[in-house]
Amino acid sequence: MADPAKRKTKQSRPLSSREKVRAFRARKRALGMRLVQMWVPDTSSAKFRAEARRQCLIANQSPHAEDDQAFIDSIQEFTTE
Repeated sequence: MADPAKRKTKQSRPLSSREKVRAFRARKRALGMRLVQMWVPDTSSAKFRAEARRQCLIANQSPHAEDDQAFIDSIQEFTTE
């Protein structure tokens, strides 16, 4: 079956954005993929930066800060071992 996103004849109209998206998603599903959408924090916002700073200051004042940082440092790179 011909890909509807690639159809272009003198008699047919160009595909709408909705039709292109539908065809794209159908191709991905045929490859065994599924769509996952999620909302994530906007890391470029001033509110996010302020909250991240606030939490970092709290974590740095913890009596476990040194051990916590050592743990983070030990897992920051993935190894094949």
